[in-house]
Amino acid sequence: MRALPSFLSLMLLGGTLIAQNTNQSKFKQLYEELPTPNMYRTGGGAPGSFYYQQQADYSMDIRLDDATQRIYGEEVITYTNNSPDPLEYLWIQLDQNMRAPNSMTQKIRNGGVSDKMSYGDLKYLFYDFDGGFKIEYVKDENDQAVPFYINNTMMRINLDKPLANGEQKVLKIKWWYNINDRNKIGGRSGYEYFKDEDNYLYTIAQFFPRMAVYNDVEGWQNKQFLGRGEFALPFGNYDVKITVPADHIVGSTGKLQNADEVLSEEQRDRWEKAQNSTTDPVFIVTESEAKKNEKSKSKQEKTWHFQAGNVRDFAFASSRKFIWDAMAVKLGNRTVMAVSYYPKEGNPLWERYSTRVVAHTLKVYSKYTFDYPYHKAISVHTDRIGMEYPMICFNGGRPEKDGTYSKRTKYGMISVIIHEVGHNFFPMIVNSDERQWTWMDEGLNTFVQCLTEVEWEKDYPSRRGPASLITDYMKAESDQQMPIMTNSESILQFGNNAYGKPATALNILRETVMGRELFDHAFHTYAQRWMFKHPTPEDFFRTMEDASAVDLDWFWRGWFYTTDYTDIGVEDVKKYYVTDKQTEKGRELLERYGANPDEVDAIYVVEEGDKEFEKSMKGKSILENSKKLNEYVMDNFSSEERNNLKVPKYFYQVTFNKPGGLVMPLIVEFTYDDGSTEMKKYPVQVWMKNDNTVTKTIASNKEITKVVVDPDLETADVDLSNNSWPKEETPNEFEQFKNNTDG
Repeated sequence: MRALPSFLSLMLLGGTLIAQNTNQSKFKQLYEELPTPNMYRTGGGAPGSFYYQQQADYSMDIRLDDATQRIYGEEVITYTNNSPDPLEYLWIQLDQNMRAPNSMTQKIRNGGVSDKMSYGDLKYLFYDFDGGFKIEYVKDENDQAVPFYINNTMMRINLDKPLANGEQKVLKIKWWYNINDRNKIGGRSGYEYFKDEDNYLYTIAQFFPRMAVYNDVEGWQNKQFLGRGEFALPFGNYDVKITVPADHIVGSTGKLQNADEVLSEEQRDRWEKAQNSTTDPVFIVTESEAKKNEKSKSKQEKTWHFQAGNVRDFAFASSRKFIWDAMAVKLGNRTVMAVSYYPKEGNPLWERYSTRVVAHTLKVYSKYTFDYPYHKAISVHTDRIGMEYPMICFNGGRPEKDGTYSKRTKYGMISVIIHEVGHNFFPMIVNSDERQWTWMDEGLNTFVQCLTEVEWEKDYPSRRGPASLITDYMKAESDQQMPIMTNSESILQFGNNAYGKPATALNILRETVMGRELFDHAFHTYAQRWMFKHPTPEDFFRTMEDASAVDLDWFWRGWFYTTDYTDIGVEDVKKYYVTDKQTEKGRELLERYGANPDEVDAIYVVEEGDKEFEKSMKGKSILENSKKLNEYVMDNFSSEERNNLKVPKYFYQVTFNKPGGLVMPLIVEFTYDDGSTEMKKYPVQVWMKNDNTVTKTIASNKEITKVVVDPDLETADVDLSNNSWPKEETPNEFEQFKNNTDG
């Protein structure tokens, strides 16, 4: 179709040309915030041609003393320096040392005395637990003593000469420590004591001195473990022997090497059957057998032998109380085992759901990232919140003593299992630095968790992910928030900041900004690029843009580097008619530009409410109201073009404002006088030249009766009172209470 007259074109576009400014800070590129690409990490977010990572292999003999609740261990670490740098010393993590009475964790803990204190508060007033590693020796491969220095949760190994590229260092370490009672002093791992039958359930992690990460980004990651910021670890191969009471069942990272020695023939047969069952779990140890086992209290011991390749950590669980079931999951041409260990106290909830949830999680996460590469994934029931390690996680969600449970308990258990099993992908395989950037594992994982929950059940009551669930946090006072790009130990409102907000951001990115196809491809690319490697935030940011051709610097800047919030509203709506009759404003405009109003063929617009013109023009089309425009169309359009020409009756000038700091796509629903609706979505760049207001001109054959911004609550808008025209009054709390109680 040919162009309309230039003056009319100006009238149609004029709304976007008024009151512009050059403030483009919200769209400024992130060059200053992100490190310069180099040979190790490319500008597109991929590992560079010189990318390297260290390797730490472990051989361990562990003994669990059920009488004293102690772990005794000996390990041989073979550390390979794959970096180009000669290393003058090595750093080893001693995370159990945060439980030592004089640890930094205890010294920095804040808290006062109030007239009402929880037992959790009191436990720190009476903290006398003798925690922490007791290091008996550190030796080299020739059994010669190696000098070391312990600084709280870090141990420096002093080398007699620098470890060059390609060289290995062998360290032999012997240690023991007292296992913590999780109910009394908390912890990611530890034991639970069951008084009724005088039994223990052990979930054991951070139980051995572990090599710290050395990489191209910051050298040694030797930031102290204070209790919140989790772990940064190199990949390696593990050969671990775990000695426990003979009546214990052990679940662990790695593949069992001596099933003939530790399992009965019947248990081995059941395990074989489970490997062919893809619909229902098969019991390897039944509840009745576990109940019988609880009473045995064997004085003998068994040693379980596990091997794991290319994992970043190792953990295990051990108890005579365990029920054990498993089922097979088909991923491509491979079979992976979904496994659960739980005491009778977890039933009937756990036997109904746990292993099925593990299987479901492996399928959905594999779809969005990569096929799960390990041979199994384990869910272990504890009385505490969840915690994750390669191939194994510890999860809460316990029914009442009579076996009943609420929907909250049920969905809470399902969610924590999805979340902790999902951590196998982030950060156990896509191995980000949890000590520095919690959001890179918790936030990304929570996002995929939400996708997995929806695929488990359509109307799943997710606690995080949907945009509307984060608005209370985002509109909180600024002193209660930190940017997502904040170190783990400094975060305020940890759950909202590290889990909820980044998960919501990615959900908005997928559903509203990029669209599912572009987002899913980019997210999949990130996971594929960085599986079994150490990504940083900039690797994620750059990959998401590199694989989608979508400039997202404005998004990362707003959502991840600031505490700005979304608030977009409708400021004003005006309706106009078109006419040949000269208006006073039109005459003034022509004179302002030096034109003679009497000599210009112009088309004028009149705002609704102008009594002089409205009566004769209302309800008519533009062509009916404008003789000149009608003549132009007749002269310049063919008969076929005129038949196809849709000429609106009205023009609306709609002005949107943005009190909030975040720029977001402008999503608007228009309702017309016949009850129909139309959704229009304007890309975020609509705010590029004016950070305060945007004016759009809408041509319509029908009268607009309502305008609503973000009708489906996609953008985490914190104030809905300004989202509608005509303005919708929101009842105050008293009115809501009155409405709910009337009648």
